Amino acid sequence: MTRRIEVDAAAMTAIERHETASHAIPAREMRELGDAVLLHDPVDADPFWNRLAAVRWPNDAVAFDRRLTEVMTLFALLGRTPHVWPSPVHAGPADLAERLQANGFVDVGGGHVMVLADPAAAPAVTEAEIPAGVSLRVIRRPADAGPRDLAGAGAVLAAAFGAPLTRGPELADDLAATLGDPRIALVVVRVHGTAAAVAKATTFDGLTYLSSIGTLPGFRGRGLAALATRHVMGAAGVRAPGTAYLGVFSGNETAIGLYKRLGFASVGESPDLLFE
Repeated sequence: MTRRIEVDAAAMTAIERHETASHAIPAREMRELGDAVLLHDPVDADPFWNRLAAVRWPNDAVAFDRRLTEVMTLFALLGRTPHVWPSPVHAGPADLAERLQANGFVDVGGGHVMVLADPAAAPAVTEAEIPAGVSLRVIRRPADAGPRDLAGAGAVLAAAFGAPLTRGPELADDLAATLGDPRIALVVVRVHGTAAAVAKATTFDGLTYLSSIGTLPGFRGRGLAALATRHVMGAAGVRAPGTAYLGVFSGNETAIGLYKRLGFASVGESPDLLFE
């Protein structure tokens, strides 16, 4: 059973806006709509990069329908498929997901938002616990990367998240584009020279968003994702409860278990709603 943690409405809104701003780095757009935030990629139409979050719409049925129509029109003008990530808690209205599903949105696979509850469970990585043949590199700028680090990280993420291996170079390019921004740190774990695990941290406004955490399938079960996550948390200066968070797909019990062991607890679970 996933451990739960309570967060108030202000903290949840801050997390949602922080995550959206993190995904906007370096060239996507974050639009403040007053009662929501929009992530928009002017080049890539993938719904992952084009979505609405931190939705706090009115409960009144007429006012809600009016706001939904306005947002649907905005997505149409942008040439993007309407896409909403409802908050796991404090969404407005409380039955936001149900109302959207009644209006043609379909759940394409939800997830948990998990917040750091016990920093002591994820101490800094010590040299003594790094296995023989394993190295950890913190990359903040493209110049910090070895000749194969970013290509290796892209390949790890493609394999870890079930994407075609041909997407590896695209993911590597996306990582490279974000590096150089002082808010971002990337950790690459190598085993005898092969990139085997990665983790990324984006830190600003008192929060750290942990993302791009993955292990190459052939290296799973060795604790490498835990090492990468702890090391990038150390690089980001994460020390206090409530200052770091991440997202994990529903049903991914292996990842959920890992994050629980590292001191994270679920705020709640919500669907990922795409208009069809």
